[in-house]
Amino acid sequence: MHGPAVSGWLLVALCGGTGTYGLIQLRTRSGPTREAVGGEALMGCGMAAMAVPTAAFAPPDWAWTVYAVVYGGAAVAALRAPPRGVHHLHHLIGLLAMVYMAIAMAYGDAHSGHAAGGLPALTGALAVYYAGYVLAFAARLAPRAAQKVGTVLIEPSDVPPEMLTACRLAMGVAMLAMLLML
Repeated sequence: MHGPAVSGWLLVALCGGTGTYGLIQLRTRSGPTREAVGGEALMGCGMAAMAVPTAAFAPPDWAWTVYAVVYGGAAVAALRAPPRGVHHLHHLIGLLAMVYMAIAMAYGDAHSGHAAGGLPALTGALAVYYAGYVLAFAARLAPRAAQKVGTVLIEPSDVPPEMLTACRLAMGVAMLAMLLML
């Protein structure tokens, strides 16, 4: 994304950490849970790659097309999968938002050397959605986290649901930041 370098690197760290956590969790998951964790890992790692400041690495013009194809393919796969609740819909919205941002970045890079900004109404609608998502997840996470202070994790399979919620919250914050920088 084309924004200040500090915010870009913070997004890389946040998304990269969440994506790496998802990759680690793939070892201990199976079935639909594995698919969900794999989707989180794909989103985290892809968002980290998209957030690298252009001063450090300017991706070639075709990279944005690759992002759009990868996330478009994942969105088609999510559409074909049986719905698994509200998070399934949220994940689909996230994949489509990634396609949208990749297309906006490809158009901006090809024609002006910076982000095109996309369609203001769609960018605004996605930003409002993610702001609401972040606030809702933060409200759900805070009471549980206060109860779990002092818990020690020993095995990856012992990961409490709060950790997964925290990762989803982090990804929501990152997506909101990326939309605002678009």
